[in-house]
Amino acid sequence: MKRVALTFGRNNVEPYAAALREVGLEPVLISPDHPIDTLEGFHGLLLSGGADVDPAFYGQPPLGARNTYPERDALESTLIHQACERNLPLLAICRGLQLFNICHPGGTLLQHIEGHEVRTPETPWRTAHSVAIEPHTRLADILQVRTLEVNSRHHQAVDQIGRGLRVAARAYDIVEALERPDLRFAVAVQWHPEDQITHAPEQRRLWEAFAQAL
Repeated sequence: MKRVALTFGRNNVEPYAAALREVGLEPVLISPDHPIDTLEGFHGLLLSGGADVDPAFYGQPPLGARNTYPERDALESTLIHQACERNLPLLAICRGLQLFNICHPGGTLLQHIEGHEVRTPETPWRTAHSVAIEPHTRLADILQVRTLEVNSRHHQAVDQIGRGLRVAARAYDIVEALERPDLRFAVAVQWHPEDQITHAPEQRRLWEAFAQAL
C-alpha cells in the first residue's frame, strides 16, 4: 500500500485519513509533535486544514489571522518544497491551499473575509455554495464538471497568487483552487473534499486522481 504523509496540527485528522484509506492509500500522521525531516519513503503529501498561517510567514502584520501555529507552518513549508522539488504528488486542503500559495514567491493571503465560514459539525459534508471550475485545468479534467457544490469553513483566502501557480476554481471573487501545471500532481482546494468523498462522485474523483498519480 502506498504511503502518504498526512500533516495536521490541532485539527481533527481522522476524516482526511479515512478519505486516503477509502482510495487504498496508507496515511502516515505527521505533526509538529511527531515531525519528519524528509519525504523519503513516501509516495505523496496531503496537507490538511486547521489553524491560520502566521502572517509573519508571508511578510505581513496580523490583520485578522487567529489561532496561528508557526511550528506547523515551518514543518509543512519544508515538506511542500521537498514535494515540489521531487515532483511528488501533493494534495492541499483549505489551510493547505493557503500555505501552498505562500510557499511560492509572491503568494499572500486575505487575512479575513466574511461569508465563507459555514460550520455544520453534525453534517460537515453539507454544501454551502458553488464554485466555477476553470476550463483546461487539471482540476477540470479530474472533476468533469464546470461547477461544483462545496462545503466551506474558511475565513481566509488567497490574495496574490504565488509565481508558477494557476487558478483552477473560483467562487465569486475568491480563489477556490490552485494547481501547479509543471508538476505531476499538485492540486490545492479551499473546500473540504474529505467530508464529501462518500456524498459526491466528483469529490471521490479528486481523491482517486491523487491516488492514481502516486
